[in-house]
Amino acid sequence: MKILLTGAGGQIGTDMLPILVSRGDEVLAFDLAPRPDTCPPEVEWLRGDITYAAEVNTAVERFQPDRIFHLAAILSAVGESVPHRAWRVNMDGTRNVLEAARIFGVDQVFYTSTIAAFGPGLDQPVGDHVPLRPTTMYGLTKVAGELLGEYYEHTWGIDFRGVRFPGLINAGIPGGGTSDYALFMYVDGMRDGRYESFCTPEAKIPFMYMPDAIRATLELSDAPKEKLGQSIYNIAAMSPSADEIADAVRARIPGVELTFAPDPLRQAILDSWPDALDDSNARRDWGWSHEFDLEAMSDDLMPKIRALIGDPGVPA
Repeated sequence: MKILLTGAGGQIGTDMLPILVSRGDEVLAFDLAPRPDTCPPEVEWLRGDITYAAEVNTAVERFQPDRIFHLAAILSAVGESVPHRAWRVNMDGTRNVLEAARIFGVDQVFYTSTIAAFGPGLDQPVGDHVPLRPTTMYGLTKVAGELLGEYYEHTWGIDFRGVRFPGLINAGIPGGGTSDYALFMYVDGMRDGRYESFCTPEAKIPFMYMPDAIRATLELSDAPKEKLGQSIYNIAAMSPSADEIADAVRARIPGVELTFAPDPLRQAILDSWPDALDDSNARRDWGWSHEFDLEAMSDDLMPKIRALIGDPGVPA
C-alpha cells in the first residue's frame, strides 16, 4: 500500500515510519523539516509546507497514495504562543490535504484529533458525542478539522476516519504539548536527576503509550468501513495523576527529585481537558484494546530513554 505521511518528522510520525516499512508499505514522508537520521532508508522524504496547497497537491499527484495519514499540527502549548500560525498549519493544512485527496482520488484520509477538542464541565468519562467547546487554538482547529473531514466524506465520498488521541508518551524529546510534563519526568529524571513539573500533583488527563497509539491508528485505518458507526473515535488507555506518574519514575530512578510548580496557563489547559475518556464505541466497532498501563509503559520506556539520551549512570 502507498502511504503519504504528513508531519512525518513529529512525535507520532518518527515512530510510525519504521512500522509502516515493516508492513511492506511504500511511504512518502512529507514534512517541512529535513530528513532525520532515524528515518528508514526505504522511506522517500519530501520537504514541503502543509500550509501551501500547491506543495501538497504536487506531493499527492506525483505519489498517488492509497491513504494519507495526516499528522502535521502545531500542538497545544506552542499553539497558544503562535495562534495564527497554529491556525494555518492545523486548519489550512487539513483543508489542503482533504482537497488534494478529493482532486486526485485518494481512497482514505486518516485524521489525528485530540482530547484538546473537549472543553471543561463535561461528565466523566467523556464519550464521543458530547459538546465540543475547546479553550485552545489547537483544540478548536482540531474540532474544525473533524467537521471538515466529515463534510468531505458526505459531500465527495472520501473515506475519512480518525482518533482523538490522549496525551502521548514515547521515547523522544517533548515537542510542545501541554501533556509533556509526563515525558519530561522520565527524560529529565534520567538525564538530570530532577524535573519540576508545570502542573499540580493532582493533574489528571488520559495518556497512552505510543506503541498503542500507532497500533490504534493502523487498526482503525485497516478496519472494514461497514463496521464503523462514526468517523472519529475516542481511544483510551490510562488516566494517572501527575503524582502517580512521578511515583512510577521514582520507583525506577532511585534518588530522582520530582517536584511541582504549576504554570497558570498550562494548568488551565489541563483543567479544561477530560480526566478520562469513554472509548466503548472503538472497542465495539473495530475491536480496540490497549496493551500498556502505567507500569507496563514505564518498564518498556526506561531502557528506550536511556538509549536515546545516552547512559547517564543512573540505575533504572
